[in-house]
Amino acid sequence: MPLKTRQQVREEFNRKGWSYTAWARKHSYSAALVREILIDSDASPRRKCLRGESHNIAVQLGLKEGEVSRAHLPNMLPA
Repeated sequence: MPLKTRQQVREEFNRKGWSYTAWARKHSYSAALVREILIDSDASPRRKCLRGESHNIAVQLGLKEGEVSRAHLPNMLPA
C-alpha cells in the first residue's frame, strides 16, 4: 500500500468524520501527539516519527512503513 501524506490523512479523517481525539483514544495514543503529527509539515516535519509512540502513530496512519511495537494492546493483536 502506498504511503500517505499528512494532508491525505487529514482529508481522510474529514471524509470519514473522524476526530483526532477519537482516533487516538481508540488506538490508545495521546490525542495531543496525534494532532501534532498530523498538523506538522510534510516537507520538513518537526516531529520525525523515528521511534516510540510517534513512530507507531505514523505507521498506523500510513505515513511511514514499519512495524507497530505495541502488540500487547488488544486492537493490535493479529487476527
